[in-house]
Amino acid sequence: MHTQTPACGMQASDIGAGSTRCHDRCMQEPHGLSGRHSSLPAATTGVEQEADLSQPIETAEAVERATRHVLSAEAEKPQREGGLAKDLYRILREMSRGRTGWPVVRLVLAIVLVLIGNVFGQVRLNEWNGAFFDAVEKRNSVVFLNQLVVFLIIIAGLLALVVAQTWLQARLKIRLRERLTHTLFDVWLQPARAYQLGHVGPAGSQADQRLQEDCRLFSEFTTELGVGMLQALLLLVSFLGVLWTLSSYASFELEGREFVIPGYMVWVAVAYAGIGSGLTWLVGRPLIRLNTERYAREADLRFAIVRVSESAESVALYSGEPDERRNLNSFLDAVLLSTRRLSGALARLTWITSGYGWLAIVVPILAAAPGYFTGRLSFGEMMMVVGAFNQVQGSLRYFVDNFPKIADWRSALLRVTTFRQAAFDLDCIAETNRQITIAPHSKGWLSFDNLSIALSDGSIIIEDATAEIRTGERVLIVGVSGSGKSTLFRAIAGLWPWGSGRILTPVPKEMMFLPQRPYLPLGTLRSALCYPAASDAFENRIVQAALERCGLSDFLGSLNETKRWDQSLSLGQQQRVAFARVILHKPRWVFMDEATSALDDENQESMLSLFDNELAGASVLSIGHRPGVEEFHSRTLHIRKTREGAVLMAKPHPQSRDLPRWLRRLRMRRSRANSK
Repeated sequence: MHTQTPACGMQASDIGAGSTRCHDRCMQEPHGLSGRHSSLPAATTGVEQEADLSQPIETAEAVERATRHVLSAEAEKPQREGGLAKDLYRILREMSRGRTGWPVVRLVLAIVLVLIGNVFGQVRLNEWNGAFFDAVEKRNSVVFLNQLVVFLIIIAGLLALVVAQTWLQARLKIRLRERLTHTLFDVWLQPARAYQLGHVGPAGSQADQRLQEDCRLFSEFTTELGVGMLQALLLLVSFLGVLWTLSSYASFELEGREFVIPGYMVWVAVAYAGIGSGLTWLVGRPLIRLNTERYAREADLRFAIVRVSESAESVALYSGEPDERRNLNSFLDAVLLSTRRLSGALARLTWITSGYGWLAIVVPILAAAPGYFTGRLSFGEMMMVVGAFNQVQGSLRYFVDNFPKIADWRSALLRVTTFRQAAFDLDCIAETNRQITIAPHSKGWLSFDNLSIALSDGSIIIEDATAEIRTGERVLIVGVSGSGKSTLFRAIAGLWPWGSGRILTPVPKEMMFLPQRPYLPLGTLRSALCYPAASDAFENRIVQAALERCGLSDFLGSLNETKRWDQSLSLGQQQRVAFARVILHKPRWVFMDEATSALDDENQESMLSLFDNELAGASVLSIGHRPGVEEFHSRTLHIRKTREGAVLMAKPHPQSRDLPRWLRRLRMRRSRANSK
């Protein structure tokens, strides 16, 4: 039997600032691998100190304290990295890569052409405006009727362009959301990344809202604001010339002398829009922060509701509905407080935007009145000036009219980019904290080379461990709850990079992990059995045989039935589905984390016997506490907590695998009886 090599000569770990060499401890524990508590800072695991919202929040001050961290983490970080322009550039660059970005580009080009046509129509409509009102002033019925026909032609063209623009905008929203969501999926669903993002603080949390709601908001607002700003720019360029020319007819008299200000109406429009934009920015700037706060609190509330819904049975068994109500009330209070703050900010901004809009009715008439009353402008020309002025100042006031939407868009962009950046920052975080290196073993075995694994609280469960598990061995890891057994498995799987040293593993496709609660994807039972392969990866007879072998023959008729199997099956049945997966995929290495905890003795024995029959020769590394499990393995490793830290110790184990099957069963029954 292969035994574990003790780790001597413990080296200093760079994970914590207080890590030191400890030769004495190594000499005192020749049969084990010791760990100790390091002065590891909270940032070691990438987890920022987040406000605890698990307890009820009774006051507005408590809600404010609970939301302050998210605001600082999500509002300040992008600004330090370049601000709005760089955030937007990164996202759009990522979305436009490859052939899948071309549909978006084509839609943008089509919208630009439609907007150019729309601007020409608006200019022509403004010219018609002057001719029409001149005909009204002169009471010329023939010209009046002719201009009505011209009006209908112009309006028909503009109507067609507006309909085309509306349809193209809707298509662009869909394409942008598709590209953005797929881009974030590519980043999020890299191996182990979705799991690790939960340990990098608020920036990587709330993936559901960022991938669904924030992507939707960003796509819709980007399309609406982008098209609106481009249209405003084209109208501004087109009507500036018109307004500049017409401004020459607006003259002033001072002490009997007449003089003309070049571009007078243009400067009035620019000054008016500039004042409105400046006031809007000063009053409405907090909206960006408040929208970010609202989205974060809404996500927290939705997560809390989903969590209660998913755990409804456990809540009911504990009669925990009143406590859950109190917790949900605290999350709701946070949402309502942030919404009240947002509504107050919007009300203050409305003083500016609405007042600006009402004054815009008379400002162009007042500005053009000197030219009209001096007779240099006809009534029709004055209406042309008013129309051109409205177009120019309307383009310049686009920022004023859409600032709430811009603030909302900026918040969505902020949350999307921080989530994306958090995924890319994982490598930097792991590198800063001495990332565990995963590499293939030359012989296809599993070995630890000077391995140190850090827990989220800063303790190190294994320090400078050197061990090797060969093909065909069955090793059981035991220890008290919370000693770090599952974290060791996560490190082997590559989910937990925080620590140092190397783990040499078998070929990944030859490994399969069985957690205590197996994952059953949405879809048919066949899909759950074949996961992660496609549902048609195995022949029907093979799938049925695996189901029968694991004692699930009652579900043979439901293989192609779609339902929430994670809720329809008991935990014991789900664990047997996981063993059926093992039969189908036939891995050479199986890692089990309490994979039989919900099984009765007979079913546990039946499932473990797979490794004597269908999967004979497979290597097994297990975590387990149940009686009878130890007899199945050839070696046992204990993780024990001591005053100095955690200790991983090898314990001699009888070669039960070499005993006859009937004798092993007898020993397993005796072990279970003794435990009782």
